[in-house]
Formats: sequence, C-alpha cells, structure tokens
Amino acid sequence: MTAQRKYRAAPRKDVQPLTLDGFSSLESLQKLAKSGEVVEASSTGILLKFKRDDFVDKTLRSNLSIDQLVGQSVYFNIHEMNLEISGKVARTKFLGKKEGYLVAVDYSADAPEYWRECLMDLLPAG
Repeated sequence: MTAQRKYRAAPRKDVQPLTLDGFSSLESLQKLAKSGEVVEASSTGILLKFKRDDFVDKTLRSNLSIDQLVGQSVYFNIHEMNLEISGKVARTKFLGKKEGYLVAVDYSADAPEYWRECLMDLLPAG
C-alpha cells in the first residue's frame, strides 16, 4: 500500500466518463467552465477533467496553473444523472496542453454520508 493510498479518506472508483453541463463558483455564481467530465469518484470527492477550451474565464484559459480555484466552493451538474453536486476544490493538476486539467472536488461537507455512499453505487463503473 502506498503512502498516499494509506491516508485516503475513501477508496476511489473509476467511472465511465460522465459529462458536466457546467462548472460554477458557488460564491459568485460565475460560470467557470462550460463542460468537463467525471473520471473518478469516491464517497468524499470527485475527480473532474477539463480541457483548456472548456474554461469560460479567459484567465483560466490562458494560464498553465489553475491553482486559484483551490479552496473555492463550486457546483456542477452531471448531465447523464441530472444531478447537481456542490463542494470545495481540493487540488488541481495540469496534465499537458492537449490533455487539460484535473480538478479534485471534495463534497463530503455538503452531503450526508448515506447519500454519498448511494451515489457511489449509482455511478457507472469504468
């Protein structure tokens, strides 16, 4: 077991790519990205993938780092499930110019544990 996995709050589940209808700031209601996809999930967080062109804000599109999102409260809608989820951006990672970015959102404070466990059962495995 690696050190990183040892400290994880919940086991991760690879999911079939699910599309996002939008990704917005919960505080300002500003739309941050017009689309994206869910690539991995756990009962405490969701890993999202965005391409540079997905971002609406010009400053997010023009920078290699989107670390300014870390700590922001956000919400997004998973299209296939018609489900809105809110949480806080825990971390971001630049994958490369063509690949885009990974954004980890922790939603454990905004949803009860039972609901989060049920969501994990409903997400299609990848």
